[in-house]
Amino acid sequence: MTVRLTLISPATNGALRDVGFDDDSPLDPSGIAAAESLASAVDPSSRAYASPSARCRRTAEALGLRAEPVTELAGCAMGRWRGRLLASVAATEEAAVGVWLSDPAAAPHGGESLRELRVRVGAWLDGVRSGSGRVTVVAEPDVIRAATVHALGAPDETAWRLDVRPLAAVHLSGRAGRWNLRVGDPLGPA
Repeated sequence: MTVRLTLISPATNGALRDVGFDDDSPLDPSGIAAAESLASAVDPSSRAYASPSARCRRTAEALGLRAEPVTELAGCAMGRWRGRLLASVAATEEAAVGVWLSDPAAAPHGGESLRELRVRVGAWLDGVRSGSGRVTVVAEPDVIRAATVHALGAPDETAWRLDVRPLAAVHLSGRAGRWNLRVGDPLGPA
């Protein structure tokens, strides 16, 4: 039995465009239009899920998916950095940002560490692997990084080396206790 999982990153919003820590802001009108234009390229899986953020739920809707929000697929809890731009945080907390970027177990913002995110997302991913069929998930970029790192059994710090662009897909197939990765394809008209 094989599960075929497609992870799709959300369309743009201010936090993605401005390199900030999301505060659950909505999609830009251009992001909605971009997602709607790609709806025909998305397999209408019988099982569809989304990170609970507004931008992921709205992207799923624009793609034509009836996605169930899943708490385990929430983006990394960023504590006091939530809603701030990375450049602003780096200007006032340079050492903390350095620790956060170099130590997957660190959470200087008072939220969740990169490792905690990967463990949480990995547990959900392993649960999905026990099923079969097609599953589509619209998830935050950090969730897609965490899922990919977990699927590959790669070190947590590898997540920083994965670039997840808006409205791109990462494909995983799982069976026999392991995951296989097909490197992300941009979505396009079918």
